[in-house]
Amino acid sequence: MAPQAALEEVRRELRETFIDRDREIDGLLIALLTGQHILLLGPPGTAKSMLARRLCAHLEGARYFEWLLTKFTTPEEIFGPIDLPALEQGRYERLLQHKLPSAEVAFLDEVFKANSAILNALLTLMNERRFHQGATLLEAPLETVVAASNELPEEDELRALYDRFLLRFQVGYVDDGAFDRLLKLEEPAPVRNRLSRDDLAALRRRLVEVQVPSSVLNDVRILRRSLFKEGVIPSDRRFRNSLAVLRAAALLAGRDQVDAADLAWLGAVLWTDPEELPKVEAALAQIATGLETEAKRIQSQAKEIFAYALQPWPDPDSKARATLEAHTKLVQLADRLGQLGRQAESEGRGPGIIEQLKNELQSMQDSLLGAAN
Repeated sequence: MAPQAALEEVRRELRETFIDRDREIDGLLIALLTGQHILLLGPPGTAKSMLARRLCAHLEGARYFEWLLTKFTTPEEIFGPIDLPALEQGRYERLLQHKLPSAEVAFLDEVFKANSAILNALLTLMNERRFHQGATLLEAPLETVVAASNELPEEDELRALYDRFLLRFQVGYVDDGAFDRLLKLEEPAPVRNRLSRDDLAALRRRLVEVQVPSSVLNDVRILRRSLFKEGVIPSDRRFRNSLAVLRAAALLAGRDQVDAADLAWLGAVLWTDPEELPKVEAALAQIATGLETEAKRIQSQAKEIFAYALQPWPDPDSKARATLEAHTKLVQLADRLGQLGRQAESEGRGPGIIEQLKNELQSMQDSLLGAAN
């Protein structure tokens, strides 16, 4: 099976297994494709750990590590116990088998309970995929960390850890519409489809080739300005890394080019505090529909004006006055539509429906002039 087909089958199977978790599933696959990490914020009992375990099960030969962190968690629990025979020979090394440094996929529950004794090694492992084994720096096979928490970190020392989760999702209980399906859901069937290491490598090579058109880059610039005005300040690194998310979203959809619809994924990237999420979503909605919404509003006004002029009038003079008034208003609307077209061009956008509506308004004006003659 081709790598893209294998990815589609894994995605389909995951969606069959989990109810009302399509976006989180796609987020997990995007994290895997990009080599990034994902944070799931929400209460217990929302299938967060099960999502991580099932993702790992769909990776051929992948090793899995899972741990619930508390303020008393020791480095030995995460990174392995001290190798006593090695210590007797003067080497400070750990037994890494079945611990985080040897895993491809990890699930860390209550991740922000990590203490300072764990934090530095964890950051190095997540950032660089490396682990200090005594005097040796080992390459770790880690593909992605899936983390869960009920709360955001308050301590400054944990902010760096928080920032390493490029994708962030708020996960709640299933909605009413999906609840009946949840009650009828059978136990998960054995995994049928897997991605091999070669599949994942091929998909990542293809990911680099996914094109990001200039119109999308312009939308990202506009989004950044809009968010800054609202006091939402994502870092330059986060914006830069967001392009990989857009490419992965396009690849997941089977496309070789990012389009405007993929920008919605930035809603999982560009917020820091959950209170910022509505502002990010509003800015994305404005980019997605702002100019077209205004254009459609102009179209609706034009149709009302045109219908007003064409209604039966009691005498020719009344009809002439109504026709002249309607024509003048249509010219004003056409000017406004022209401004929208120039704005779209300056922002690197396609004309969308604006050009079509310009032709529609011109046809209305011509029709009124023809009726007046």
